[in-house]
Amino acid sequence: MKKNKEQAPNNWEIKDRLYVLKQEAKPLVFTIPSRHTARKPLLYFDEKTGEQKELRYATNQNSPLVEEQKGNATLGHIIMRDGVLAVPKQKQNLQKLLSLYHPGKNKLYKEHDAVELASSDLDYMELEIEALIAAKGLDIDMSEAILRVEVGSSVNKMTSKEIKRDLLIFARRNPVLFLELLQDDNVELRNFGIKAVEAGKLALSPDQRNFTWASNGRKILTVPFDEHPYSALAAFFKTDEGIEIYKNIEKSVK
Repeated sequence: MKKNKEQAPNNWEIKDRLYVLKQEAKPLVFTIPSRHTARKPLLYFDEKTGEQKELRYATNQNSPLVEEQKGNATLGHIIMRDGVLAVPKQKQNLQKLLSLYHPGKNKLYKEHDAVELASSDLDYMELEIEALIAAKGLDIDMSEAILRVEVGSSVNKMTSKEIKRDLLIFARRNPVLFLELLQDDNVELRNFGIKAVEAGKLALSPDQRNFTWASNGRKILTVPFDEHPYSALAAFFKTDEGIEIYKNIEKSVK
């Protein structure tokens, strides 16, 4: 019986690809399962044939499907460092395993949707440098605003030198997110909103649906469904009513 040959979809593009870990905490080293075993299955369900197919990353094979591999297999490890794995276009077997067949895709990791920003190790290093230079030149208020996204309210207990140090670490470990936050004109307003709540000027309801004046409970804003409360508050601060509230509490929050 002739086996079905492994084929990429018609729209498969040969290019460098970047994969990122989905969990928020990015360990220095994270290993993605790379071969099927009885104790740790690694299988792909082929909907055309209705069959489960074993997967194995072998550096000397063209296909990640075991049934298509021939001769001795040189097994390889799949390791993410700092939550990132750049796979060059020459490693089509690994790309297809991660992008087409691996059951951990979109669960353990995802393929980055802006591969052109970091499509190779060199590109990613350049991205790190860009983020580090930008982080070094930030004033303390913007540094605090961005770092709060990473460490939360603990930033309140940090000295200015600790903030700058941790900001540089954040920029190096996650340059893509750092640069996105740097370009987000709402990040400072979100930080202001968080500080207003922490200072007892505004209050956020337990269900995170309403902002009120902490002093009298009068409602200021109802958070739109499925939107982050502080993102909604930042947008509100740009309205005529929001600007007045911002000015009202600005001196006591700064």
